[in-house]
Amino acid sequence: MSGSAGMSTGAAVACLGVAAWLLGGGCAGSRRVRLLHAGGGAVGTGPPGWSRVAGQWARVRGRLRAEWWSLAAGTVLAVLGASVLPVLAGAAGVPVLRRVRRAAGARRARERRGDAVIALCGALAGEVRAGRQPGEALLVTGRDSGGLGDTQAAVLAAARFGGDVPHALAAAAREPGAEGLRGLAACWRVAVDRGAGLAAGLDRLEAALRAERDQRADLRAQLAGARATAVMLAGLPAVGLALGAALGADPLRILLHTPSGLACLVAGGVLEGAGLWWALRIVRGAEEVTG
Repeated sequence: MSGSAGMSTGAAVACLGVAAWLLGGGCAGSRRVRLLHAGGGAVGTGPPGWSRVAGQWARVRGRLRAEWWSLAAGTVLAVLGASVLPVLAGAAGVPVLRRVRRAAGARRARERRGDAVIALCGALAGEVRAGRQPGEALLVTGRDSGGLGDTQAAVLAAARFGGDVPHALAAAAREPGAEGLRGLAACWRVAVDRGAGLAAGLDRLEAALRAERDQRADLRAQLAGARATAVMLAGLPAVGLALGAALGADPLRILLHTPSGLACLVAGGVLEGAGLWWALRIVRGAEEVTG
């Protein structure tokens, strides 16, 4: 049993090494290929045809989403444990990880849009203070702004042809992260209807949006430790399995091929998933209170 456990441990270490090599960008040959494609200089020496193979692998790896590594890890464990259960678990983890990746991408897009709204308010205030009319200032600053989102054409058309700019800004504010455009629409309406200073209102709006963004960033930094702790604790069972394999206990055979092991695996997986979900839900709830 110790010999098979040693072979399993060696195979697992080899698979982890290959995965780290692939995630780290391979060897210097693939980096030279990427430099060549980016115009960074000549490619160094290497085996014949290696540059083409490395370039093709770089393109494939760019298209391969992160969630598919769950299926790859399940396949490796299935081979080591001689069971189909890890493959099924890895396949079940693909949609979960895809949802996590998309949620992270949506959060980053929302943050970028919020930053663009803040920059738009500051640039628009500067243009108005420099003597431009509000519509002209919005045309100048809105072309390069990402805060207007998909409704940029409608907002710029309203500013160019004397349309209802506040209504167009309110429509643009429906996109996640662009809620600050509602304040811009209110400032615009007050400035047009009552003749109030648009630049002063935009300065106050920019300061308020910036303070709110900084508060969210500070809260996220304070919660980063709790999130990292939850993820680290979730990975401890995998560390225990690796230690057990290193000591010759062959935990994969026990978990995947014995009734008691299967019961422990199911119960542990359910408790692990529930605990991780609950901990991250608490962190997200704290973020949403301020957001």
